[in-house]
Order: sequence, then structure tokens, then C-alpha cells
Amino acid sequence: MTVIRSKKFILRPFKKGDESSLLENINNEKIARNTLRIPYPYKLKDACLWINRNLKLNKKKKKTKISFAIDINGEVVGGIGLHKIENHKAEIGYWLGEKYWGREIMTCAVKILTEYAFKRLKLKRVHARVFFFNKASARVLRKAGYKLEGRLRKDVFKDNKLIDSLIFSKIQ
Repeated sequence: MTVIRSKKFILRPFKKGDESSLLENINNEKIARNTLRIPYPYKLKDACLWINRNLKLNKKKKKTKISFAIDINGEVVGGIGLHKIENHKAEIGYWLGEKYWGREIMTCAVKILTEYAFKRLKLKRVHARVFFFNKASARVLRKAGYKLEGRLRKDVFKDNKLIDSLIFSKIQ
């Protein structure tokens, strides 16, 4: 699988041995609150399942999902990926360990992965859905050149509540 280097980090496949740094950086109530599928507390078994799932996905010829670890000095500090890859489009999703917030890391990662989607995967549309209250994620998307398309009312069921999402997209 592809490895993409930037000045601040490396985007690379998840691998065996990533479990402890993944666990250290993802096990955060704020991250879980702002994402759909990341549990809190995040346990070692969750990290192992995630790594194993990605190792299997990386072996598939037809990619419907691609996940990258955001690596700084050999440590998994975040994750970013494309899922629902079909025909001309995909959805982007991401998370970043709290101690790395505010450093433009995620904005840079979103720009890089979006460019990868357009140039390498030949996609024409990449979109993201964020909870309406997740202002930081909306800001990341705007800085990365994504445009707000609208608000999806009662879009997601999480924590026994229906939550509105904002949908952003970038078009090639």
C-alpha cells in the first residue's frame, strides 16, 4: 500500500505493533463524542481488531475502503481514510490525538488524502459528514478547500439520540 510523506507526518498503512500508540492517542472521550464509530473507552482489543481489519483490507484488490495511520516519529497519532469508495466518489473520515490538535496536522492530512483520491484513484468527488456541533472538524474541511453542501437533519443515531450532520464536499 501507499506511503505518503509530508513535512509534519507520514501517512502509512496500519501495522502490527501500532496497537499501543493507537490506544494511547485514540482513547479519548472528546474523540469518541465527535466520531460515529470510535468507542470510549477504547480498549486494547479494539486496537487489535482495527489493525487486523486493516491488514485484511489492504490485501484486497478492489478497494472500497483505505485507511492510513498518521505517523509522527513512528507513533500513530491519528487516522484518516476513505470509505464507501465507489465509481467516482468516496467519503473521507479522520481523527487525531488531542495533544496534536491545533497544529494544522489534520488540515494537511485531509488535503493530501483528497489529492491522492483525485490523482491516484481518479475520483471526482470526496465528501465528509461531521456532526453539526463539531466546529473544529468543519474548520479543517473548510481550510482544506471543502464546501458546505448542507445540513442533514436527524442523520445519525448515536448515544440514543438523533444527530444532525453537516455535509462538505470537494469536487475535482
